[in-house]
Amino acid sequence: MHMKFESSVTAVSWIPAEAVKGFLGVPFEMGLAHYDDALPEMLDNLDEWHRKDLFREANELKGWIEVEDGKIVAHGQEGGGRIGVTRLKIGPKTVTVKAKAMPDIRAVPEVTDDYVRFIQTCGGRTGAPAPRPVPRKPFFQVDSAVAWTTLALTIYKDGRSEYELIGASPFPRHWVYDHTGKLAMETGLTDFTTWINDAFGDRTPWGAYDAPAMVKQVESPLERELTGMVVRSGKLKSRELPSGECLTKQGESGSDMYLILDGIFAVEVDGAEVAQVGPGAILGERSGLESGTRTATLRARTQCRVAALPQRYADERELAQIARGHRREEGR
Repeated sequence: MHMKFESSVTAVSWIPAEAVKGFLGVPFEMGLAHYDDALPEMLDNLDEWHRKDLFREANELKGWIEVEDGKIVAHGQEGGGRIGVTRLKIGPKTVTVKAKAMPDIRAVPEVTDDYVRFIQTCGGRTGAPAPRPVPRKPFFQVDSAVAWTTLALTIYKDGRSEYELIGASPFPRHWVYDHTGKLAMETGLTDFTTWINDAFGDRTPWGAYDAPAMVKQVESPLERELTGMVVRSGKLKSRELPSGECLTKQGESGSDMYLILDGIFAVEVDGAEVAQVGPGAILGERSGLESGTRTATLRARTQCRVAALPQRYADERELAQIARGHRREEGR
């Protein structure tokens, strides 16, 4: 019997609000450059997204294998990178600057008796200059840093497939969609400072380095909806917490809810870590349902950025729905 199995995985990269720091963030604050809207949770047509300028870059990895009488007899890899443009608003006009794509990197597929594993790196940099001092040679850099993702796709001879985000630049934010187009994985930290100071030359996959990706679970549709409401309101006031600082402590009183904008928090119950949560998650919803008492300690595992979420954005039914989706104390 002859069978052909196909699968795919796609990483799409975008710049969330307030992600660019320092003097290079001034054009964003002045409206000369733009942040991106959060991407949809279903990827329907990547070419259409590209035409609409919804992302900065994308890495689409497609693979297939042919199996005959229980043996892998052929395999192949398709797809590749797509890169967006930089739009700068200068007075009444918008100037479009073409970005520079880096050559796609495809590793030689790993072929075994049971599976074939494909690996692909795609990325590039903005075409607009970003002059700045940097902490290593050449000590002054004109071109922007390089952004990228490295994906792995494994297809088994029984038709199963698995995917990984095995590497990614620390900026911008990277979302991963499975072969059905469903959002399945997100990076949890958007570290502009590290990226702009380090991701050039040898410190990229086109040199000798690929940064490990910090991924987190996908937030619920309700959390995503409430996040969009807050961001669109234009009243987003954020604050930063260094790694190790607590946002809330179990047993203390408090009724504020929080929206994670960036970074990873550990959820601790009775001193034990029961979960980790990242951008898009809503925290503190349980205190609004349980007499204003914090049911968990929320400790920053990385540099984090959060915004207070007024309770008017969610009624009691929605708070209960968010709490049921978390069920962190039962995860131990």
